[in-house]
Amino acid sequence: MPAIHTRGPALTLRAGADARRHLLEHGLRAGDISVIPGAAGGPKALGIAGLDQAVFGEFLPSAPRPRTLIGASIGSWRFAAVAGGDPVAGLERLADLYSRQRFPKGITAREVTQRCARMLADLLEDRDAAILDNPHYRLVVVVIRSRALIAGEGRFGLGLGLAGVIGGNLLSRRALGAFMERGLVHAGDGPLPLGPLDDFATHHIPLDRANLRAALLASAAIPMVLEGVRDLPGAPPGVYRDGGLLDYHLDLPYQTDDLVLYPHFTDRVIPGWFDKPLRWRNGNAGRLSRTVLLAPSADYLASLPRGKLPDRTDFKYYQNDDAGRERYWRQAIGESRRLGDEFLELVHSGRFAQRVAAL
Repeated sequence: MPAIHTRGPALTLRAGADARRHLLEHGLRAGDISVIPGAAGGPKALGIAGLDQAVFGEFLPSAPRPRTLIGASIGSWRFAAVAGGDPVAGLERLADLYSRQRFPKGITAREVTQRCARMLADLLEDRDAAILDNPHYRLVVVVIRSRALIAGEGRFGLGLGLAGVIGGNLLSRRALGAFMERGLVHAGDGPLPLGPLDDFATHHIPLDRANLRAALLASAAIPMVLEGVRDLPGAPPGVYRDGGLLDYHLDLPYQTDDLVLYPHFTDRVIPGWFDKPLRWRNGNAGRLSRTVLLAPSADYLASLPRGKLPDRTDFKYYQNDDAGRERYWRQAIGESRRLGDEFLELVHSGRFAQRVAAL
């Protein structure tokens, strides 16, 4: 499909204070990257598929080293696809499988859960061991352990619980602790490149063959849309759900002497899913000091069908036209190669630092 060309840049580049100083002195070097976050966002991941393929298929492999991939919801699925052995093929498979999903009107949460479980099985195939034992990428799957009313599946009780979450979060993000706890499901015995996680109760859960697929499914389990995963193997008893509810854009206390490279859907870091409408609640500058963020520019988005990345509202917009939605998504996937091409050109030309603005 021919690309749609615009005059403006395809990428917006932002960096924290320490990262900007590093970039001005050294430029962006693959060997300096030790952590990559992956935000929740559903189909938005398809809209940056070409950027992901450039980052994981060419840029990072140019300087192999151990790296930590921290993903919530679709971010964890992206990173499972990357860690399975062939990043480009894995990312292409994820985009294809997601684009072909069909969720007719009236479908139940159980049916959606079953379809997503089949999609996950098709994505991973038999690559579980490759993901767990990858020498270059350590996968961290972000989930929540549900508390109070959001631990149930009944629509009435769960709805009341979510209303409480929204109201409490409006007053203070800390109020979310009454409804959910953070779970970090990760491979390996060493500490994660994170500072103290004292904002919410946090569980560190070993990632292994027994819980890899359950953790990935839990990390995508949006309440009222998918069923939660009950009693995740290796974790405290309870119902586990979408990690993006608490850590939507992964505003975490990254602790590394290297850089955090963040291929993202937007140039804003939103702490939790319920903070989306709260324009005053953004990522902590201190936590993001060593972060380099890559996102589609306003010009790029304006060039896309419907002027935006794919997202979950498209299922409703194209409710009786799945073929039309799939065409739209595949066009956005094809266009996203421009994001990856521009990223690689900026890195190879040494002009990356010149384009970076403050995060």
